[in-house]
Amino acid sequence: MLKGYTPSEIVSELDKYIIGQKNAKEIVAIALRNRIRRKKLSAKMMEEVTPKNIIMIGPTGVGKTEIARRLARIANAPFVKVEATKFTEVGYVGKDVDSMIRDLVQASVQLVRKEKILEIHDDAEKRVEERILQSLLPEKTPDDLVYDYDKKENSDIVEVDSNSSKQDRFKKTKEKLREKLISGELEEKEIFIEVEERTQSPMDMFSNMGIEGIGINFKDIMDRMLPNKKKRQKLKIAEAKKILLDDEVEKMLDTNKLAKEAIERAEELGIVFIDEIDKIAMKENSYGPDVSRSGVQRDILPIIEGSTVVTKYGIIKTDHILFIAAGAFNSTKPSDLIPELQGRFPLRVELNSLRINDLEKILTEPENSLIKQYDALLRTEGIRLEFASEAIKEIARIAAVVNDQNENIGARRLHTILEKLLERISFNASKIKKKKIVISKKYVKTRLNNIIRKEDLSKYIL
Repeated sequence: MLKGYTPSEIVSELDKYIIGQKNAKEIVAIALRNRIRRKKLSAKMMEEVTPKNIIMIGPTGVGKTEIARRLARIANAPFVKVEATKFTEVGYVGKDVDSMIRDLVQASVQLVRKEKILEIHDDAEKRVEERILQSLLPEKTPDDLVYDYDKKENSDIVEVDSNSSKQDRFKKTKEKLREKLISGELEEKEIFIEVEERTQSPMDMFSNMGIEGIGINFKDIMDRMLPNKKKRQKLKIAEAKKILLDDEVEKMLDTNKLAKEAIERAEELGIVFIDEIDKIAMKENSYGPDVSRSGVQRDILPIIEGSTVVTKYGIIKTDHILFIAAGAFNSTKPSDLIPELQGRFPLRVELNSLRINDLEKILTEPENSLIKQYDALLRTEGIRLEFASEAIKEIARIAAVVNDQNENIGARRLHTILEKLLERISFNASKIKKKKIVISKKYVKTRLNNIIRKEDLSKYIL
């Protein structure tokens, strides 16, 4: 599952999508590399080596979430992001802390499921082909129907030699049908198909309410008591292929094996990103609502320390899940967290606020940069966007000024700026006859001049 990435290779992969933040990239790269190293240890030592959880400190929009998310993609690991403020201690309205682990297992199931579907896709397509051929030419087709198949409703099949045996004629007719099916000549032909109607089990409804244990104990029993019904439909072959493919994939997937592998993947590679952890930190001698914050920390603590959580796919241990917490820590500091929780986040890294040159790079360098995205969107209308270098610098400067004058939302400010800049072009794209539009510094100033005036900011700021 884990490729043998070195820390420098991991940082290089992150550099493709995230500008700057070298220290944070190196720390998460080491964390991922340690997972690779751990796999080479003896079973006894593997059990002892636990992940070194990380706290990222920095303002919004500097890349904290993106670093964690991209790290998970590099490792092909299950990933879930949660907000610390959603959790409360028992007795208050809030989300159960175990839900973050159940969400992680769900993400792991989806990840493993996609991999398994890719593995069985070709075999599933062959089964679909056979089912369609069976519908077009049933095994019990009379001899005269096989011979005269081209004279009936399926007039697209050439006549078979009448001197052949019944079995040979059937095989030849079927193969000719197969050729036409593969070539796409029969896409508009209608056939009858029979598929199972999959309804939601009552146990799934219980597990959605959080009663995960019920889902484990009784789900198989309920599935036997409430078998899926078969439904007969008449569809064009093009539509039938999609429905039958889904049906065959479901039949071929071993759900028990899939669930077991998903649990293992979540246990060994799972990454939980806890955002806004600074919002549950509390200063000394705090009262009132701050008491609840302490309760949230104490609820989260057992999960991070290592415990077992019951999910509808099985029991998962959280001992080797990597937890990455993040927060701005404007009015609090990491030392305001309860000591036990601090001890579970031994690694801390501070992310830098974005400067003008960082914003410039964000606009152009990443593989998914905003300018590349807008250019790709407008190319669908036959328009090619070209940004002058001076225009890009001006966009970055305006974004930096607005961040300074108002709430600093980092790179997210660029979304607001670019949307305003290209508003008229996007609106009139279908009417514009020019195939190439050059965005100059003058155009940027004209479109965005009012944005940097404080009195007009409320119209544009998110």
